[in-house]
Amino acid sequence: MKKTVFGLIIIFNILAIFYLVLPTPTLPDLKDAIKSDLPGDTTQLKNVSGYFTNLSRTEVINFYKANYNGPFRIQLNHPPEKAREIILNTIQTYYFEEFVLPFKGSIFINGYDWQNDVFTKPEKRLANKLIYKGVEYQTKVTIKVIPTSIPQRLIGFFGTELSLIVVFFLYQNILKRK
Repeated sequence: MKKTVFGLIIIFNILAIFYLVLPTPTLPDLKDAIKSDLPGDTTQLKNVSGYFTNLSRTEVINFYKANYNGPFRIQLNHPPEKAREIILNTIQTYYFEEFVLPFKGSIFINGYDWQNDVFTKPEKRLANKLIYKGVEYQTKVTIKVIPTSIPQRLIGFFGTELSLIVVFFLYQNILKRK
């Protein structure tokens, strides 16, 4: 029995290493969008890019679902206020979602739709209209990529695995004492 469990752990770890060393998907520029060159959307903020577009929230999220995929991808929907903690404390936001590839990295997708701004009264939203280089857009999408290096992935994974093994053995010892 112990040899079978040990063998399964070895196979699991080989598969985990294979998963962890595979590169994360490279994100293309958002389709049907104009890449922003405004301050904060280029090199001022590390791993951040901005796009002006008329795509809906569903279209934007589906684009990133198709281009940031993996076998264990997790999609999280955060409250809009969290964008100010993660991207920039003055960012305007309507929705804020995250795609996580466990132990490999994640991307945050911040969408600002000026007509649906929950922080502005409807009669005052016109002042927030998105005009970039003389063209009006419905939405501004800001992407922040949180990458990890292969050593960070391996340390994170094996640290978690080791912690789970220690907790399992401690739990077994507690049960034996009862």
